[in-house]
Amino acid sequence: MAPFNRILLCYDATPEGRLALRFGAALAQQLQAETHLLSIFDYTYWSSGFDVLSSMKFEVDEQAAQETLREGIDWLRAWGVTATGHYSVGNAIDQISRLADSLKVDLIVIGHHPHGFLRAGGREKTTHCCSTACLAASCSRWPPDGLA
Repeated sequence: MAPFNRILLCYDATPEGRLALRFGAALAQQLQAETHLLSIFDYTYWSSGFDVLSSMKFEVDEQAAQETLREGIDWLRAWGVTATGHYSVGNAIDQISRLADSLKVDLIVIGHHPHGFLRAGGREKTTHCCSTACLAASCSRWPPDGLA
């Protein structure tokens, strides 16, 4: 029995997100795990001060999340991994927690950057999000050696 049967890959189109996606894809292949990809457009990261645009914001955010999801699915397909895609708009940690709980995933793979949502989420939210096993990939440049 594999240690992880159901994996949730979280992708935001950043270099760190691509690294996490690549690591998660390799792990999913190795374990032959059921794989899910979540693309989140985290409005809490950039939206402060743009209340004037709030009527347009949801449509733009939803479109960005869908485009990022398509990109992630394309990357996974190129690496030989089939995944079920999900997209969401909102606070990243809340959205990851919600989907991870509903799917009953064994592992969450997240790309981490110093100013990303894991840092902004606070200890309590991050702990709740990662009550399942978590793997956070971080890199200072893209592509890292050997993963081009």
